Amino acid sequence: MNQVADLTEYRRKRDPGRTPEPVPSGDTLPRGDDDVFVIQEHHATRLHWDLRLERDGVLVSWAVPLGLPMEPDRPRLAVHTEDHPLEYASFHGEIPAGEYGAGRMTIWDHGRYETLHFNDHKVEVLLHGERVRGRYALVNQHSPAEPRAWRIRRVDPPPCGWEELPSFVSPMRPVQGKMPSVDEDVEWAYEFRWEGLRTLARVQGGRISLRDGAGGDITADYPELRALGARLGSTEALLDGQLVVFDHGVPSLSALRQRESPGSTAKAKRLAARFPVLYLPFDLLHLDGRSCLDLGYLERRALLDGLGLDGPSWRVPDFYVGDGGAVLRAGREHGLPGMLAKRTSSRYRPDRRSADWISITGVQVCEVVIGGWREGGGKRAGSFGSLLLGLPDGDRLRYVGNVGTGFSDRDLETLSGRLHRLSRKTSPFHTVPPATADGTHWVRAELVGEVVFRDWTKSRCLRTPSWRGLLPGRAPADLPVRA
Repeated sequence: MNQVADLTEYRRKRDPGRTPEPVPSGDTLPRGDDDVFVIQEHHATRLHWDLRLERDGVLVSWAVPLGLPMEPDRPRLAVHTEDHPLEYASFHGEIPAGEYGAGRMTIWDHGRYETLHFNDHKVEVLLHGERVRGRYALVNQHSPAEPRAWRIRRVDPPPCGWEELPSFVSPMRPVQGKMPSVDEDVEWAYEFRWEGLRTLARVQGGRISLRDGAGGDITADYPELRALGARLGSTEALLDGQLVVFDHGVPSLSALRQRESPGSTAKAKRLAARFPVLYLPFDLLHLDGRSCLDLGYLERRALLDGLGLDGPSWRVPDFYVGDGGAVLRAGREHGLPGMLAKRTSSRYRPDRRSADWISITGVQVCEVVIGGWREGGGKRAGSFGSLLLGLPDGDRLRYVGNVGTGFSDRDLETLSGRLHRLSRKTSPFHTVPPATADGTHWVRAELVGEVVFRDWTKSRCLRTPSWRGLLPGRAPADLPVRA
């Protein structure tokens, strides 16, 4: 640039006794090779990135609010600021509150650059950094209203494989269905089901935008989530999740409705104080120029967990591979309406309901002891028609019903052999099951399985149970004592 390099403005804005920033006192500027650049991530009043290019003994500087663009057709604002000393190229740290530029500053990238054009109207350089490589042009807007306004754009094509961050992806949705069997558990991941608002969060340049499941912009309604953008910084991401409001530790739809359509920024802030939301991102659709839609569920969750999103208004919820019964029980104990089963290998399928995601609500699970069986007919001739189930009652076994559905062919074959080997002449139950006529066989109470059922009857028996499978390694003594 044609202007004379000068640190007067830089020194005027800083007190060397109050800030850790370098404030050289001499008037003689060092001379380098005019080829060093640094990009610093600056968490000041508003997050931005400072691009600094060594020139004539100083660092010519621009503040770029959204960071350097990766696509050539996406120019961004760059605000020309005062020259900085060369020592600033290695500066990182916390600028104290009350000082100019207060906030945390880190070195986001650094390296060498080649000059292609450099004057007061246009600066064009070729950056050779660790994170940014390519040709960039800064163009002075010569705006009387904004005399420091420039525009920065990438001249080269985007990096190989880079995909633009989408503004919205219509979310994938589950089907209502039954729990996978115990034998299938290892193929499924289980998440708690939250009573909330399906919300996609798009983060770019440290700014966040929120859209509901239909694509409506709800960013202004939830001001407490703006800090999530700053938390991710330069990371570009599209998250899928739920917005939840808790009431006495339980998600509350009625409390969440209080946050809808506040109508003004002031009212949105008041409601945020009274009914704070928690954003629970459970999936990752795009990350730093790469679509994640074709990755498997476990791969996407690993990338999501790697973002370290644990803040005052957001948290990545846990998921559990296998042991769906334990997850469903834990959810019910905490007042949640159910859970989601997601196939561990499943891709993310936008705008589709898929059997790879199963919503499981309105049911319970129970670990039970097999105490007998009744003979089957028709296709089950030679096997069993139903199992007689019990629960520990002190040192005895209380009858809680029978189950005749949910068995696979493998279950029928495997269980039939084991039941015959456990045969006994008398009932293991201290309460007598109904209709114990011919065709009922008793077994030693050694096998533990799991059933899904709707509810308990008045006589404390299982209502409409369905078999999930045997629980290897579980013994009757391991079950909690139940009255």
